[in-house]
Amino acid sequence: MSVSEKYEIFCQHYALSRNGTESAKQAGYSNKSAANQASRLLQRSEIQERILEITGELSTNIDVVTELEKQYMTAKSNNHGQTAIKALEMLGRIRGANPDNVEQSPETLEREIIRCLEILGEQKVIDLVANCKWNYSLPTLEEKEEIEYILEESLTEEPDITEDIEK
Repeated sequence: MSVSEKYEIFCQHYALSRNGTESAKQAGYSNKSAANQASRLLQRSEIQERILEITGELSTNIDVVTELEKQYMTAKSNNHGQTAIKALEMLGRIRGANPDNVEQSPETLEREIIRCLEILGEQKVIDLVANCKWNYSLPTLEEKEEIEYILEESLTEEPDITEDIEK
C-alpha cells in the first residue's frame, strides 16, 4: 500500500467516524502507533483539506443530528441507558467533540460520571452497582436503624452486677 493510499484511507475513515485512532488502524498503521500517527496526520494541511473535501461530498436526505437527538430521547424515556449514552457520544462527535486522547481531571471525570448516572436513572444505577464485584452488601436503612436502636439500648441499660456475682 502506497503512502498516498494510506492517507486516502485514513481521510475517508476519519470523515465518517471522526475517530483518528481507529482511522489510522483502518489505514494500516499498527495498534501501537495509531494514536500518534492520527495526531500527526491531522496536523497536515493536505490531510485536513482532503477530509473537508470528502465531508463535503457526503450527502443524505436524513438530518443525522435530529435523528440522533430523537434516538437519545427515546432511549432515555425507555430507560435504555446504553443506547442513550451511545447517541450522546455520536452527537458529540458530529458536533466536533473528539474523544481521542482526551485527558480529564478526576473532578471532570466525576462530573461526567454523575451526568451519565443521572441519564441512567436511580434504579438502573442501583442495579448496576449491585452487579459490581467490589460491592459487598451494605446495610439497608431499616438495618441501620435497627443497629442504632440496639446500640442505644445497650448503652442506656445499666449492667446488673448481681448476676455476675451469683455466677
